[in-house]
Amino acid sequence: MLEARGIEHEAEQDQSSWILSVPAGMRHRAYEELSRYAVERGVRRAVPDLVQPHSGAAIGVFLYVLILLSTAYCAGNAAFGADWLSLGSLDAGARGEWWRAVTALTLHLDQEHLLGNVLFGAVAGSAVSRLLGPGVAWASILGAAALANYAEILITPITHRAVGASTAVFAALGLLSGMAWRQRLTLRERLWYRWAPLIAGICLLTLLGAGSAHVDVLGHALGFLFGLGVGWIFVRTGVSNNREPRLQVIAGLGAVLLVCAAWVFALRQGP
Repeated sequence: MLEARGIEHEAEQDQSSWILSVPAGMRHRAYEELSRYAVERGVRRAVPDLVQPHSGAAIGVFLYVLILLSTAYCAGNAAFGADWLSLGSLDAGARGEWWRAVTALTLHLDQEHLLGNVLFGAVAGSAVSRLLGPGVAWASILGAAALANYAEILITPITHRAVGASTAVFAALGLLSGMAWRQRLTLRERLWYRWAPLIAGICLLTLLGAGSAHVDVLGHALGFLFGLGVGWIFVRTGVSNNREPRLQVIAGLGAVLLVCAAWVFALRQGP
């Protein structure tokens, strides 16, 4: 520390102790610097609060998988005589049809696309559910992903089309990153430690969110950004500490009803 402050010094070991010598004219400054350093080191560092995991994560994952598989079955069999892919896909040319921001999350182009989002979504959604509870977690994921989809509708050319739950998957990733990032910002730790959750999330987004020309990179990025913001706000406002069971039921039921309502609006546009 003295070397960093430009104070000339010499340290010598004398049997069981160390002797620190400084020029007589620097004695008071060296003592002051050492005293300030001792005070700073004596301040206790804040320790992150231990998070008690919520139960019921499997319930949310089950409903998520059920909705995706049910939609895939209905779309594949043209249920109700409707073209589900055409009526529910994200379509930048139909900006007045808000429900597409939700219905597009439940549609997939093929089995590989569906399976990938089922697996990754189950893992990410389960992690968020353990932190927020299944109802709040999936309602937040759905809300962040729907907002991301609607933003994509507004900023892309009218020829743009997209489907898939991957936007929701990256919204869940953003939620995890945002919550951990906001929590660590309050700690007296090194800069890299406090910003590590955000950096890790961006790295995963870059690694998993890009691909071929058919990958909706913009949707993935927007999903992550909206999820990041929601997670940051939840920790900042204390929502993540709410363990009221009734809130989980209301939020989860609201998410399911929103998906159902969106499809009712979509199917009414068909023949």
